[in-house]
Amino acid sequence: MKRLVIITVGKTHSGKSTFAGVLEKRLNNSLVMDQDNHAEFINTYYNKLQPKKGPNTLKHDISHLIVNYAIEHTDFHLIICNSNRSRKGRMYLLEQLYPKHKFVRILVHFDSPDHVLHTRVVQSQRSTNVFRFASNFEEVLARQQEDSLIEDVTDPVEREADHLFVVKDNNEVDSVIQRILHIAQYSS
Repeated sequence: MKRLVIITVGKTHSGKSTFAGVLEKRLNNSLVMDQDNHAEFINTYYNKLQPKKGPNTLKHDISHLIVNYAIEHTDFHLIICNSNRSRKGRMYLLEQLYPKHKFVRILVHFDSPDHVLHTRVVQSQRSTNVFRFASNFEEVLARQQEDSLIEDVTDPVEREADHLFVVKDNNEVDSVIQRILHIAQYSS
């Protein structure tokens, strides 16, 4: 039996975490790996260890440790709930961490219009204790909009993974979950 790895792709407040939580409840033997949880843990207990500049290597190392543990010591389907907007980063996940011979690899791209995301971040009640530098989610969205101009920040395409689902509207979430459950049923 191949395990599933479901990797979310999208900007802040596009629905990735909500989707991951619902999918985890409906997909037997699954686990959500969300770097926001790791960031909040570090910011709460180990803030002094945070890098002053550059990438958050501590957060990435903790996430990598948890993923490796889950791969080596469990048989869980994995739901990777991060933005994953960089093609190079997705290719690392898909080719190195979750190779085709061990996993059925599914990308779920949350492609909400920026004006919808802006409304959501303005109304957001989510904890900001996941941030190192930003003070609110509006800043995060603005940075992600700027990052969209970077060549490596691209939408996923067909054949990048075994399956690609695009969610443009929250009403599509349930049908995507149903299709993933169907894939899980036939991969066992």
